[in-house]
Amino acid sequence: MSEISDRLIIHRLAHTSGVDSFADDVRAGLKGKKKSLPPKYFYDDLGSQLFVAICRLPEYYLTRAESEILRNHSEEIAASICGPVRLIELGSGSAEKTRYLIDALLARQTLLHYKPVDISPASIEESSRELLKSYPRLRITAYAADYFTALRAMMEEPSAKDERAMALFLGSNIGNFEMDEARVFLRAVRSVLDRGDGLLIGADLKKSSDVLVPAYDDPLGVTAAFNINLLGRINRELGGEFDLKKFEHRARYNESEGRMEMYLVSRERQTIAIRSLDVEIHFEEGETIHTENSYKYDTDQLTSLARESGFALERTWTDSLQCFSFNLFAVR
Repeated sequence: MSEISDRLIIHRLAHTSGVDSFADDVRAGLKGKKKSLPPKYFYDDLGSQLFVAICRLPEYYLTRAESEILRNHSEEIAASICGPVRLIELGSGSAEKTRYLIDALLARQTLLHYKPVDISPASIEESSRELLKSYPRLRITAYAADYFTALRAMMEEPSAKDERAMALFLGSNIGNFEMDEARVFLRAVRSVLDRGDGLLIGADLKKSSDVLVPAYDDPLGVTAAFNINLLGRINRELGGEFDLKKFEHRARYNESEGRMEMYLVSRERQTIAIRSLDVEIHFEEGETIHTENSYKYDTDQLTSLARESGFALERTWTDSLQCFSFNLFAVR
């Protein structure tokens, strides 16, 4: 255990209580003219378990597509940046998918420095220790922080001059950003990279609504439970009095915006108290809470996004069904 600790540094940089942030965002989102809740709050313990179940559904193509690309192309991806390489991952979670790339990089170089970022201190410590058990040639500098705080911290730290950096933003998380927010985020990533470095970014591709809608509204109702759990979380953590049976899940494809949208819909006119916020929230029948956007991309949009953020789209890997993509954004 001491040998693992010698290879692990964790910077705990979160400055505010998660409960305080959740309370502030719930108050602002539900008191607004158009009610909304940020999708980052889906992932409490129950929400995380429900999302694992979603990933196993036959309708949810994203996980299978992403794993296929990494399984078949991790060696090419690892070779796309001249090494030796250090790995920076934003939103690392359990880092299970990252193992494909760690394996591929360690096949090319003697040692690997991995720098994961995740908002949860417990999650990042657990995943880091599991990785270090599996990879004796790995060392980890982890950041328990939001993306922007971690990136600022990285800018202030010296980097090995003989290493190139490969940043990772896996999954389809870029789709949860509005387009202007995506550019701001990617420019922040660009600020910690130098010429010769790159960013591997996952992006869900545009496709028929016949494929998209079932992935966000499965017939078993797992995604509905995942969405409605947001209200359950407000009840558990903030003293909310939501009757979950009085809300329903709705998912739709907004073709003009190129995005999937998720909502919670009030089945009737009602007023709900949230005790710890000392507020009452009124709903009309049919009124919605907007909980998620998930933008879908095509090649032209990815090319523009890269260019406007200080990168160039150098290469794209897709799964066999052309559902999902990994894209190498090279630093310009």
